[in-house]
Amino acid sequence: MQNIIIFGASGHGSVVLDCLEKEAKYNIIGFIDSFKPKGFRINGYQVLGSESNLPFLINRFNIVGGIVAIGDNWTRKLIVDKILKISPNFSFINTVHPKAIIGKDIRLGCGNVFMPGAIVNANSIIHDFCIINTNSSLGHDGVMDSYSSLAPSVCTGGSLKLGRFSAVSLGVNIVNGIEIGQHSVIGAGSLVVDHFGDNIVAYGSPARIVRERAIGEAYLSTPKKQQIPNFASL
Repeated sequence: MQNIIIFGASGHGSVVLDCLEKEAKYNIIGFIDSFKPKGFRINGYQVLGSESNLPFLINRFNIVGGIVAIGDNWTRKLIVDKILKISPNFSFINTVHPKAIIGKDIRLGCGNVFMPGAIVNANSIIHDFCIINTNSSLGHDGVMDSYSSLAPSVCTGGSLKLGRFSAVSLGVNIVNGIEIGQHSVIGAGSLVVDHFGDNIVAYGSPARIVRERAIGEAYLSTPKKQQIPNFASL
């Protein structure tokens, strides 16, 4: 099997690792991560260094390609750009979990991730570096532009057009024929029945624009833990 590497040793990286292991098409050498120390282990694999170590690692381990396991769409693009600056001919692979379903006459770019339970229906087009997350579905004739993503349990009707860098959050439902522009985010649990343009955040049932959104603005965050009072001191 060919040797590959995973960029990003976070929780998302673990899920991508699981997809790759279950596909059993590649030999996974380890992770590259700029924020974890070299030698750090995750799910039995080592962090081998940062992106700057890539030329050395390619030669040492005969690496033929890899995948960027970064959940945030804009950050994923920055990492891809950094990799290509260091290694212009680097090859990016797709990973399709065995429990994902890819329909008839699908056209795929590179660097895409299809999580367990993902469904992509017939005649859809998925460009480069997209995420179709756990139990999410893209309806027939859908188009996902590069660096866009569907979060877990998203359900889209046919002929969706999802713009570059846009993200559809957890549990969103989208009716047939919707177009969503670039750099936009649809909030979790929303019902989308209208078209949306670029650089907006929309939320609700039905979804409505709640504010404008800056390019590269973070949208993946962990809620702050509620402070529990110490009743013994009251």
